[in-house]
Amino acid sequence: MLFAAAYAAVALLCAASGTWLLLRAGMNILHAARSVADGGATTLIVIESIGLLAISLVAFEIAQTIVEEQVIRRAHVSAPTRVRRYLSRFFVVIVVATGIEMLVIIVKSLQTDLSGVRYAAAMGLAIAALLAAWGAFVRLNRSAEDLEPEAMDEAKREDEKLPSG
Repeated sequence: MLFAAAYAAVALLCAASGTWLLLRAGMNILHAARSVADGGATTLIVIESIGLLAISLVAFEIAQTIVEEQVIRRAHVSAPTRVRRYLSRFFVVIVVATGIEMLVIIVKSLQTDLSGVRYAAAMGLAIAALLAAWGAFVRLNRSAEDLEPEAMDEAKREDEKLPSG
């Protein structure tokens, strides 16, 4: 019960952080709209807002994953099936958010200073490495799942605890 409460608190903090980032992105967009009326440059402000929105989505997804896996299901991340599902949710969010951030950096660099393109290229290589490692992990983990079919059955029973929809 104590761990469920701790996980719920962490999820709440992630959701609060996501909300703050979402509000900050909204304020940036309002500022950009005012700058258009004044004739100011708005592209960089909008690009920064896209980055904030991507990070906000990561925070919300992490909060949702923690609530579903640790609070509602009270899953013990030890069976191969549960480990694969749990980590896959995080990998999807991290890879997508990092990809969006990479695109934001590229566009921002094209607007201001081209030195940021090298950083974006390094991020692209890191994303490729993450995807390759994730693929290897899923493949190896599937082999482990075949050795423990009861773990898959338990994971399916845990899934029934979540509301469908």
